[in-house]
Amino acid sequence: MNSPLHTSRDLPLAARTEGLVGSVIDSSTSLLHRQAHDIVRFAMGSPAAEAIPAGILSDIGAVVLGPDAPDAFDYAATEGDPPLRAALLEALAGTSDETTEERLMITSGGMQGLDLACKLFVDPGDLVVVESPTYTNGSATALSYGAELLEVPVDDDGMVVEQLPGMVEAAGRTPKAIYCIPTFQNPSGATLSLPRRHQLLELTRWWGCLLIDDDPYAMLRFQGEHLPTLRELGDGDPLVFSVRTFSKMLAPGLRVGWVDASPGLHRLLVNAKQAMDTCTNLPAQRLVAGFLAGGHLAKHLATQREEYRRRKVAMQQALQEHLGDIARWTDPEGGFFLWVTVQGGLDTAALFEVALAEGVAFIPGPAFSPAGHFHDALRLCFASTTPERTKEGIARLRRAIDLMAGRGAGSG
Repeated sequence: MNSPLHTSRDLPLAARTEGLVGSVIDSSTSLLHRQAHDIVRFAMGSPAAEAIPAGILSDIGAVVLGPDAPDAFDYAATEGDPPLRAALLEALAGTSDETTEERLMITSGGMQGLDLACKLFVDPGDLVVVESPTYTNGSATALSYGAELLEVPVDDDGMVVEQLPGMVEAAGRTPKAIYCIPTFQNPSGATLSLPRRHQLLELTRWWGCLLIDDDPYAMLRFQGEHLPTLRELGDGDPLVFSVRTFSKMLAPGLRVGWVDASPGLHRLLVNAKQAMDTCTNLPAQRLVAGFLAGGHLAKHLATQREEYRRRKVAMQQALQEHLGDIARWTDPEGGFFLWVTVQGGLDTAALFEVALAEGVAFIPGPAFSPAGHFHDALRLCFASTTPERTKEGIARLRRAIDLMAGRGAGSG
């Protein structure tokens, strides 16, 4: 008997698949690989290829992944390989993210940390507060577990925490979790002020909800004054669930991160991770452990901070030259991103294809809002391109905007 062919519509899919919205950001990687012409890539939030310490990692790999280290290709402990855990604890000592062994869980990048938080705390229908705009993959993770999202505005000082009590009251129920990127926020580049950090922690305790502290950029501050992380301010509060990653400060392809959480969650985190991937990639853990134990991180970060400052300034100068009459943008003190708002009602989602044809890629504003706001905005990553390429990319962006404007005028 021949089996009938089924479309995905006919398959017995789980109800949760309706919440799997995917990521415009991650999808842009595949899209760009399919392009044959030259493209200045402001889309992905990743370090430049030349910023990744490939030579040092290769030298470390020759030792820790060499023929005398066959165990490096075995399974690892779910909570993380002991050499990495030890090296990370030492590297964090004296920083705002200093922690203890019983709070530490090594993850497959920061995204797995977000997934673990939602897996343990978010039930279908739960209210989850997110910034607006916010990181696409973070809000998508909450949606994948059936969350209902409450978008709170962001200004130059981060999430407008002052509006949160009124918005929660209007929603008619307290949140189960608050998802926050407190430092050099993705996509806006804004940093949550110290008073707002304290206020957010107070609200978290008042409501008894989880605070998902996603802070991958704090170590990439290149100007301004250091602020204590939510991890430090929380001082061990079990309601603070901190997610970190080496993707931004070392290499995204390693897919190594960590979670700092209450020791009371340790067994649940182990159980949840074992149902995902058993353990984080051991060869990658050994590379990161060798990098940390070799004392390379401090010098590497110092170099990257200075370079990212130079690249941010270069992008702002190019924006002033080419878009100064039609746009405004943020001025972050670290991280990777500028958030650009274009005047005149331009739809950046429609602009994307025109810009791609002109040889420049970015992420349109609506990608950073579950409700699809910010049609007049776009995110640019300044970290991944040289000043020379950035200037060319912004010039191409202006050409694309002018083409869009010309088409609009011609259609009347």
